[in-house]
Amino acid sequence: MNKRILILLLLLLSHFVFANKKIEFKKLSPEPQHPRVVQLVSHLLLKNHYKVMQLDDSLSETVYNNYIKMLDRNKSYFIKSDIDEFNQYKDNFDQYLLRGELKPVFNIYNRFQERLVQRLNFVFDRLEKPFDFTKDEYYRPYRDSLDWAKSSDELDEIWRKRLKNEVLSLKLSGKKDDKIKEILHKRYTNFERRLSQTQSEDVIQVYLNALSEAFDPHTSYFSPKAKDDFNIRMRQSLEGIGARLTTEDEYTKVIEIIAGGPADKSGLLKPNDYIVGVGQGTKGELVDVIGWRIDDVVQLIRGKKGTKVRLQILHKATDMLADAEVITITRDKVKLEDSAAKSDTLHIKSGDREMTMGVIKIPAFYMDYDALRKGDRNYKSTTHDVLRLLNKLKEQKVDGIILDLRNDGGGFLSEAISLTGLFIPQGPVVQVRDTDGRVKVEEDTDPGVAYDGPLVVLVNQFSASASEIFAAAIQDYKRGLIIGTQTYGKGTVQNMADLNRYFPNARHKYGQIKLTIAKFYRISGGSTQHRGVIPDISLPSRFTQKEVGESSNKNALRWDQINPVPHDVEDPALPEEALQLKHNHHIRMSQNADYIAYRKEIEEEKKLDHERVFSLNLKKRKAERDAARDDKNKKTDKKSKKKKDIELDETAHILGDFIRIENK
Repeated sequence: MNKRILILLLLLLSHFVFANKKIEFKKLSPEPQHPRVVQLVSHLLLKNHYKVMQLDDSLSETVYNNYIKMLDRNKSYFIKSDIDEFNQYKDNFDQYLLRGELKPVFNIYNRFQERLVQRLNFVFDRLEKPFDFTKDEYYRPYRDSLDWAKSSDELDEIWRKRLKNEVLSLKLSGKKDDKIKEILHKRYTNFERRLSQTQSEDVIQVYLNALSEAFDPHTSYFSPKAKDDFNIRMRQSLEGIGARLTTEDEYTKVIEIIAGGPADKSGLLKPNDYIVGVGQGTKGELVDVIGWRIDDVVQLIRGKKGTKVRLQILHKATDMLADAEVITITRDKVKLEDSAAKSDTLHIKSGDREMTMGVIKIPAFYMDYDALRKGDRNYKSTTHDVLRLLNKLKEQKVDGIILDLRNDGGGFLSEAISLTGLFIPQGPVVQVRDTDGRVKVEEDTDPGVAYDGPLVVLVNQFSASASEIFAAAIQDYKRGLIIGTQTYGKGTVQNMADLNRYFPNARHKYGQIKLTIAKFYRISGGSTQHRGVIPDISLPSRFTQKEVGESSNKNALRWDQINPVPHDVEDPALPEEALQLKHNHHIRMSQNADYIAYRKEIEEEKKLDHERVFSLNLKKRKAERDAARDDKNKKTDKKSKKKKDIELDETAHILGDFIRIENK
């Protein structure tokens, strides 16, 4: 047979297979050990979690709502009759948890799988038909605030628009029709593959995380497989890009950039970016990873040190796929020295004086624990490095010091305490209250002070945990000014519990649970939880606290306060001086063209974040795309001309004003 005819026949056959493909699924049921796991996790949470909760109808309803939301956050699979049917379980989850009863849990999950199969079958059928891109219709990507679809036919229409939007996005990115079909077949075949790999253990993990999330967002259950994967990552020095990822809907979302890692050094990848494609080297084909399991995406991104990986990213989930940015990062190990504190100087004119400010960037509160354990007195740590940098800057006779804690997600509590000790005489730094209500005061016991000159701490919404403890202590002692935006608000302590210790002779693996066991409080009595640290002088922010802070999490522990502990105040006049500094700041910024443009850019970006709908008309969508590109190019041109760190520059000028006021 002619070779070309054979290839044509194979292509036609594959087309026939896809067009007539009908996916099925296997019903899942609990394994013998699962009731015991559910009962044990419920018991540990109710007994040991910091938040006191009762196993009652209120908790039952929360667990039920969390479970449904985890399965179908965007209301894309279940229909209203499913939810009406499931509502019979809503008030009974307290009893199910007590008895380890799992039949309702698996009934809901198996229905979810059934609906998922229906969606996949619809997609594969619909991909064989053309779309009319001249019609005026719109696609709304986020449906969580809408009602459940009343029927499968209504869902078909929603998914038709979703699929049409995906085809249109790929068409606008320059893909030909046959390539578009190939990409989308692969994308939804990955959905199918994920479905076929689902096990009963996955159901238990979703269910117990629906329970854990009812307590707080930092409490979670790890299935045996998830536990093993986590432990492997902790033990091994895996090479990659230095970013923590999670799954949000069908996207892979960046939740943290590891200080000193390849992504951090490149400056190209940011928290809240979405990874939609991964390519190997500078020329490897970009693999579409929408809908992939997180561990599969991670495996694609990891690789040998020195090799390059290309990432196709969206800066917002509502961005057009056609305008996804492609960045290249060189893989490497994240080394402790790469996340070390670093110093620089900044020269400004304040009034009629030329001033030099020392700037110390602290990306994390780190410590070489192994070296400390071995008795090495010169072990590497944040405090040791900052002390060395302070001495160096003092030799340069700087006028003041800025500690830059922006994007510092925290780390060792002991480092937050000892770092505070470099700037104050000995005294209390933070209070820790446990689940039994006992309060322990953590103190700096070293009476020495490494630096007693003018001090400013610069923070933002991504300054969290240990960063907040340090900033709060500096603020409570009135030792220096806090400038920037309200910090993240993560003021809780977590502990890991291996479930196998409760079943010493068990044949099965039982996973582990991470639960919140304590809460941090300032020495002035207020918690850093939920509220974070409010700056003395605020700078504009791209994000609101409800978008990225702890308060954006529905079940985050609330702010409260306990008794303050006695402590000396270093500069009683600081609050009054801060009012004058704030006044000067507003006057200066009202006349600063760069700052005005910076604020305007932030406000424009916030407007774009409002929920959008996408036109499915090719002509209109192309016009939207072109307008967005023009706007982006203008911003890029502005950024290339203006490389100055406006926040840091203004912080230096505030510190200059502060020094002049103090000198008077």
